[in-house]
Amino acid sequence: MNKTMKAFTFKRYGKHPELGFEKVDYPAINANEILVKIYAVGLNPIDNMIPTGIFKPVLHFKLPGVLGSDLSGVVIAVGKQVTRFRPGDEVFASLFDSGTGSLAEFAAVPESAAALKPANLDFVQAASLPMVSLTAWQALTERGRLRPGQKIFIPAGSGGIGTFAIQLAKQLGATTATTTSTANVGWVSQLGSDKVIDYKQEKFENVLSSYDIVLGTLKGDTIEKSVQILKPGGQIISLVGPLDAAFARDRGVNFFLTFVMKMMSRKITRLTKKRRLTYSFLFVRPEGEQLSQIGKLIEAEQIKPTIDKVFSFAETKKALAWLGQGHAKGKVVVTMQAPSDIKPAAGR
Repeated sequence: MNKTMKAFTFKRYGKHPELGFEKVDYPAINANEILVKIYAVGLNPIDNMIPTGIFKPVLHFKLPGVLGSDLSGVVIAVGKQVTRFRPGDEVFASLFDSGTGSLAEFAAVPESAAALKPANLDFVQAASLPMVSLTAWQALTERGRLRPGQKIFIPAGSGGIGTFAIQLAKQLGATTATTTSTANVGWVSQLGSDKVIDYKQEKFENVLSSYDIVLGTLKGDTIEKSVQILKPGGQIISLVGPLDAAFARDRGVNFFLTFVMKMMSRKITRLTKKRRLTYSFLFVRPEGEQLSQIGKLIEAEQIKPTIDKVFSFAETKKALAWLGQGHAKGKVVVTMQAPSDIKPAAGR
C-alpha cells in the first residue's frame, strides 16, 4: 500500500475546480532530487490562476493537482547524484513549472531548484521569496540588463513582486518609480522607491518620462499606457501578459497556440515597434544558483522580505482568497507546521 500525505489540491480546471485537502502519494525522489519536509509555503497570484485553466496549455498538472510553488523546509533525504545538500539542511526553493506543487507535507525538489535558506531568515520569511525574487532577478538582470543610472517603473509597489523588485533595482543602482494607493505611499517610500505615485490622485503616464524599463506587474491597460513613458530603445518586460510568439517558441507549443499567442500580443507589439521599443513576456524559471546569490543579498541585509499575513495549512483556502482580493502588502505565507515546530536557522 502506497504511503500518502496531506496536500491542498484542485480536481479540475474551470469555474468549479473543487479546491480542498486530499491524500496524495508520498513523493519518491529521483537521483537528482532532495526530499524536503515543508515548513512554510509562499503564495503567489498564479496559484489562484492555475485552477481556472488559463495556463493549462503551458503548465501541465496531473489531476488532482497540488497547488503552490514556493517552499522552505528541511532536507530529510537526498538522491544518489545530489552533492550540494545533505539531510538536516534548511532550504528554500521553487517548484514552479514542475507539474506539482508545494502545498503539501513533503516535496521532491530538484537539486538545481533549491538553495540553502539564508541564515538570518526564519522559514516563513524564506518561503516568501523564491518566485518573487527569481522573477525580479531574471527580469532585471537577465532580460532587462538593468544598469546603474537607468530608470525603471515598477507598478504596484506594495505587492509581492513590487516590494522585492524595488529593493533589487536600488541595489543595482537604478532610479525607481512605482504606484500604490494613498494609504501605502509612505510605506512603499520606505522600501527605497525614488518616486511613489498615488494612483488615486495622479496618472503615472502624466508624471513619468524617459524611462528605460517598465516591469509589467498589473493586468489591464497599464502595459499599453506604459509605452508613453519609455524613451526610444526602452523595454517593457511583462509578467502578466499578453503572451507573445517568442514565449510560445520557448515553450515548444504547436503552431496553432503560437499563432494565438502572437495575436494576443499584436496590439502591444505594434505600439512598441512604432516607438522603437521592445516588448517581451517573462515566465520565471526555478534556479537554485540564483536563489543562492539572492540569499547573499538577504544575509547582508541589503534586501529584506516583506510579509503581509501568515495563515495555517488548515486555512489555505482562506489564504488564497485573501491573496485574490489584491490588497496584500507583500507576501502571503502558509505555515505547514505548528508555530512551535518552526525554529530559527540552525546553521550548516
